[in-house]
Amino acid sequence: MSDVAARASELLRLHHTGSTLVLPTVWDAWSARTVVEAGFPALSVGSHPLADSRGQQDNEGMTLDDALDGIARITAAVDVPVTADVESGYDTPAAELVERVLAAGVAGINVEDTVHSQGRLREVAEHADYIGALRAAADEAGVELVVNARTDAFLGSTVTFEDPLAEALRRLQACEAAGARSVYPVKVPDAATLRTLLAELSGPVNVTAHPVDGAPSGSFAELRAAGVQRITFGPLLMKALTPSLTDLVTPWR
Repeated sequence: MSDVAARASELLRLHHTGSTLVLPTVWDAWSARTVVEAGFPALSVGSHPLADSRGQQDNEGMTLDDALDGIARITAAVDVPVTADVESGYDTPAAELVERVLAAGVAGINVEDTVHSQGRLREVAEHADYIGALRAAADEAGVELVVNARTDAFLGSTVTFEDPLAEALRRLQACEAAGARSVYPVKVPDAATLRTLLAELSGPVNVTAHPVDGAPSGSFAELRAAGVQRITFGPLLMKALTPSLTDLVTPWR
């Protein structure tokens, strides 16, 4: 547990250096080692690419056991902090989830407000309460687990809001108050929306970007200039590699 605690503290520190923290999103030991060898001080595990690598579905098509099996293989393969996407928590009580992710060696977790098993979005207070319970359980364990609270308010897959920006802010501000170390508004539509989020939220904001094309809210240089503290790739790094793999093997048909 001392190693996990040290890695969690280091991951938290990396969020507050004044520079944008890029956490390339990996899915297995090979991709994790490759990212570390490229010089990144920490990395993220995405549920979507992890599920794809296992032949399973995202949106909790994996069980928590499945996800933690893959995550633990990654944390054992590298000596840098790893933050992992645990979707909405797989219907697991907060204290149990924290115990199990720490046992898997993670320094941080993404937790979203879409409850896939029920096809619904958590209410604002409900999600904040879950984030707060995760924070409390991590504190009880003596680990500065970086809880990255995600909202799908912009996504519109379960609920479509009249004012998605206002709803995202309401949800993320509640999560910050509950103890989230960073927040994650998925699918920020443009740079103006991102500027508002950065101005109205008090802690680090996670933006999803494509490793080649950047994000709808800006290129890498623009995201850094705007003050984005954290960037991950979601499933987009794995998807970006597909054409290269196809090009490599096609001549051998």
